Amino acid sequence: MGIDVWVPRDAEEQGATDADAPAAAALDWPELRERVARCTRCALAQSRTQTVFGVGNEAADWMIIGEAPGAEEDRQGEPFVGRAGKLLDQMLFAIGESRESVFIANILKCRPPNNRDPKPEEAAACRAYLDRQIELVQPKIILAVGRIAAQNLLGTDEPVGRMRGRAHELDGIPLVVTYHPAYLLRSPSQKQKSWSDLCLARRLFAGGLA
Repeated sequence: MGIDVWVPRDAEEQGATDADAPAAAALDWPELRERVARCTRCALAQSRTQTVFGVGNEAADWMIIGEAPGAEEDRQGEPFVGRAGKLLDQMLFAIGESRESVFIANILKCRPPNNRDPKPEEAAACRAYLDRQIELVQPKIILAVGRIAAQNLLGTDEPVGRMRGRAHELDGIPLVVTYHPAYLLRSPSQKQKSWSDLCLARRLFAGGLA
C-alpha cells in the first residue's frame, strides 16, 4: 500500500521468532541473563555500555533491590559499586550477610543518562526480568533500597520516610524499605533509621524461619 510501518528495534531483532520465544517467566538463569544482555525493549539500550544483571547467591534468603545502574555500575556491569556499594557492604555485614550471600538487583538493568530517575515505561520494560529474578531466587526477605525501588515494587508514590519502619509484602514475601546508601552518604544523620530498618528486616526473616 506504500505505507511505512515502524517496527520496534527489539521486534526487528527477534522478528518472527518473538512469538515462539519463551516469556521471561519461563527462563532459567543463563537464559534470563542472555535475554537481559541483548535487550532492546526501551531506548536505554542505545546509551548503555552494558547491562547490569545482578550479582550474588542465586538461591539467597535475602534479596536487595535498588534503583538503576550509575556510571560506575554501567562500566563494571555490577550493581552497587563505588562509595555507595561499600556502604551497602557494611550494612549487609552488620546483619551477618555479604555481597556473596545475598542477591542484589535493580529495577532497571541499564543506566539512565546522567543518572536521572527511571521513566515509568523503562521500569515497565524491565519488570518481567526483575519478577523472574525474584521467582528464581525465592528470597525469604526483600530489602527495597531507596525511593525508586520501593515505589516501583509496591506500586505507590509514597516517600521513603512513610514507607520505611514497617513491614510490607510482595507476592507473599516480606519486604522492608530503607534509604539508599547514596542518600545516607549525603545525610549520615539518617543512618540510625536505616539500621532500624535492617533490624526490622532481620526480625521478619527470623520470624519466617520459625
